[in-house]
Amino acid sequence: MARLAVAIALAAALFGTGIAAPANAGQAAVNIPFHRYKASPNWKQAVTSDKSRALHLSNKSKTESAAASFPAINEDFSYISQVTVGTQTFDLIVDTGSSNTWVGAGTKYKAGSTSKNTGDSVSVSYGSGSFSGEEYTDNVSLGSGFTIKSQSVGVASSATGFSGVDGIIGFGPDDLTEGTVSNTNVVPTIVDNAYTQGLISSKVLGVYFDPLSGSETTAANGELTLGGVDSSKYSGSITYTPITSTSPASEYWGINISKIAYGTTSVSSSSLPGIVDTGTTLIYFQTSTYKALYKNVPGYSVDSNTGLVKIPASSYSKLKNVVLTIGGTAFTLTPAQYILPQAQVAAWGGVAGNYYSLIGDLGTGDGLDFILGQKFLENYYSVFDTTNHRVGLATRT
Repeated sequence: MARLAVAIALAAALFGTGIAAPANAGQAAVNIPFHRYKASPNWKQAVTSDKSRALHLSNKSKTESAAASFPAINEDFSYISQVTVGTQTFDLIVDTGSSNTWVGAGTKYKAGSTSKNTGDSVSVSYGSGSFSGEEYTDNVSLGSGFTIKSQSVGVASSATGFSGVDGIIGFGPDDLTEGTVSNTNVVPTIVDNAYTQGLISSKVLGVYFDPLSGSETTAANGELTLGGVDSSKYSGSITYTPITSTSPASEYWGINISKIAYGTTSVSSSSLPGIVDTGTTLIYFQTSTYKALYKNVPGYSVDSNTGLVKIPASSYSKLKNVVLTIGGTAFTLTPAQYILPQAQVAAWGGVAGNYYSLIGDLGTGDGLDFILGQKFLENYYSVFDTTNHRVGLATRT
């Protein structure tokens, strides 16, 4: 079967050394539309959901029972793909922080000629949401000509916290499925089976996010590429860095940041383990790094209306770049990139004329000391490379 590099287009807002990594020559690309889903008009809930997700990431343990606890899906901002399972089409959240693929939260699954009930039960908790049901195998199509046969799919008989969507398509490491399905050790993921069946030549996922512009809150463009990267979506070379060895970050798409600086002032005392995560809205640093950063910003406070850090106008003009050193490369966030645009302040419940930071407090850390969420990834192309156990980052075009 011809090998394909699948480029999945997201129509709405939505991871070594520096080595250029072009898409495999001669491979076809299948474009699949995505849309951004905003479940709640309360943007402050995005911060609450982020922190619930972070708590469950930090508490992840390999010794969990069959009702394994995984990070909470950010229900305010989810990125949805229309995925065909059997003959039905479902709206599924695209998540790199979990690995089970399942349906039935909204549209109910109907067994067809290609489906098989394995007889095994499945149960996963995501913090503020969960599902349980039975595990099936069925054909899963991500686009014309790209169908994964006999993919393991959970079918929910009960689901909470997933209003308006049908389930999840998981792109996290396959070890995250451990203990979620009875009589099964690890469930092969969509990426695993696409590779095994010859649909892609490498277990690589490329992610491109396009920032929101103006006052929009639900629409932007992006692209998810399965089986390679899209060289038109980044400039320069991709910096790759290995998966960290520090748990619990090592169980996800975890990497090390060797240094965090505010301007030229270091705000991290040592190398920090953390994760790159499409399912988290904001950027988070452990408390000591967070405090070291903001002590350089006179008058900052946590705003009760938005849940964000509020920066007084008198300090805004003096803000400096935040610089993360990863894999020997400096990745810079300018104030314009980590401050909420004024055109979006009202949508977050803020007050015009005040400035709100998209960098928040993660807590004490302990093996997961930062999360680089969507607001970081809107500025950098990211590559999740299962084949080589690494994450790549490059400047987005």
